[in-house]
Amino acid sequence: MHPWIRRRLALALLICTPVAAEIRSLTILHTNDLHARMMPLASQRGGFAFLATVIRRERAGCNDCILLNAGDVAQGSPVSTIFHGLPIFEVANLLGYDVGTLGNHDFDYGWMQTRKFMQTAKYPIVSSNVVGAEGQLFAAKPYVILTVNKLRVAVIGAMTDDLKTLTVPAIMEQWHTTPVIETARKYAAELKAKSDLIVLLGHVTPQEELKFLAEAPEIPVLVTGHAHNGLPQPLTRDGRILVRVKGYAEELGRLELKVDTEKKAPVDYTWKHIPIDSTSTAPAADVAAAVKRWEDEVSARVDRPLAVSARAFDKRGVKALIEQAMRTQTGADFAFMNSGGVRDIVPKGQLMVRNIWDIMPFDNRVVVGKFKGRDLPAVVLSGRQVEPDRDYTLAVTDFSAANQSTPENLHTTGLQFPDDAGLLRDILLEWFRNKKLIE
Repeated sequence: MHPWIRRRLALALLICTPVAAEIRSLTILHTNDLHARMMPLASQRGGFAFLATVIRRERAGCNDCILLNAGDVAQGSPVSTIFHGLPIFEVANLLGYDVGTLGNHDFDYGWMQTRKFMQTAKYPIVSSNVVGAEGQLFAAKPYVILTVNKLRVAVIGAMTDDLKTLTVPAIMEQWHTTPVIETARKYAAELKAKSDLIVLLGHVTPQEELKFLAEAPEIPVLVTGHAHNGLPQPLTRDGRILVRVKGYAEELGRLELKVDTEKKAPVDYTWKHIPIDSTSTAPAADVAAAVKRWEDEVSARVDRPLAVSARAFDKRGVKALIEQAMRTQTGADFAFMNSGGVRDIVPKGQLMVRNIWDIMPFDNRVVVGKFKGRDLPAVVLSGRQVEPDRDYTLAVTDFSAANQSTPENLHTTGLQFPDDAGLLRDILLEWFRNKKLIE
């Protein structure tokens, strides 16, 4: 055979032979819902300095690692409340995040403060569906593309559609969410040619998580937050994977992927949630020093004896205590506290002022209204009988008053609460101090 013909045949065979798909590894370390809990919890889990040690251990020698955070860095501790969240983002910089997204509570101190959080963060904070009246993005970018182990990893930020009922009304006068799934899918389509893997970094509800798995096949990997309880194992559908760990820095997630660069999807994975145990982990010295600096700023205000609890109260029991305090301190006939507003338990033994700040980190106010018995919501009455034509007073938080119809609130609309009784936190402090013994 003529050499020229052989060369042509060899070239034709080369062109017709498919290029083998390349499989590359990617490791995603992830957290969500830190909620400003820089110190370990009463359970000895969590703490930023201990989380930092575990992150650094997991990243050591890992050439394909990225670290993501799925929102709600701020709000949840005295340091955050007193200093409006900024110290938490300063300390979070030491954890080494590659990308973060916003959570609803990152807006609790006003959207201008959220902008300061984004300026303080030394890592990009992406959000694709929080926009202004003219469609302008609140965040600088809806997504970023990281190059890791020769993989182009696109990370899209996403916020729950429920933001409007989860933050102060003034935020929603300036900013709103576009439909989270529709918006994320739009950006995923845009990113298909630009990336080897698309990751959703979403602060979304469990219901939205399931809808993403059912309706967004363009997004093969989802790292989420908002629900604090974490998942026992990943949620999967058609080869796509969703992971979420416990909040309050109690866990670090490690998702190890084998990514097919032709299919642009994982072909294998392992996932584990790593507990952050402050009794068996040495704190990272630099993070511990930063945490101590800020904790020292507030210690004199919050580390003072308040009352003694004869037993431990879970969050359901704390809700009842809060409602009792609201009735006693305002003289109302009934009181209602939304369960999502109860942020901590009451432990057995000596209680400190800090315990109340942990239970109620929000600057919610108590408001009171007068209503006919027939107009009181069933969730308030809890089976108690009232006279339909008699006037009764009801105390609630301003949050519940503004979001009466949402599932965890009053299940009604139109109730007016004209009287302001003051900060709920102050009411709780006074009630606990006067009670002395909580039984």
